Amino acid sequence: MTNPWHQVSIGRKYPSVVQSIIEIPKGSRAKYELDKESGFLRLDRVLYSSVYYPANYGFIPRTYCDDGDPLDILVMSLINLEPLCIVDAKVIGVMRMLDNGEADDKIIAVANSDVSVNHINDISELPPHTIQELKNFFEDYKKLENKSVVVEHFLNKEIAYQIVEQAVIDYKEKIRPY
Repeated sequence: MTNPWHQVSIGRKYPSVVQSIIEIPKGSRAKYELDKESGFLRLDRVLYSSVYYPANYGFIPRTYCDDGDPLDILVMSLINLEPLCIVDAKVIGVMRMLDNGEADDKIIAVANSDVSVNHINDISELPPHTIQELKNFFEDYKKLENKSVVVEHFLNKEIAYQIVEQAVIDYKEKIRPY
């Protein structure tokens, strides 16, 4: 049995372009998460709030974060990407947030093979409304569960590259230390 967290490469061009695994397509209210043991997707919950994921959501393989999960990524694309789809994603920035008081960074990227977005090179090039949509979604999607999420900052691709690189180091040290 293969597990996409461990068997899929991060890609040769990281940290600027990473392979990512989609868990949740844009427009979904289903919160799927990688079952870390089996490699399958597990339905965590249906969102309590009447909001929908504003971008394709997934993770970067062979990365590890302090929350015990691989590094999260939001992949902007004209289309909704299917769960477990592998997509080359150009990293353009990061959304720094706190989820119940704990750091939970979200890398922001564009689908490298989607001509409608692959011209975007930095988060500063996204329309202000897109940034506001991302912020509103993440600040609201857990409110009816009585959980708090605070979006702190949207930062440029250089900071995002550092976060990706650290998550790769942490994976090598804490998950696959050989």
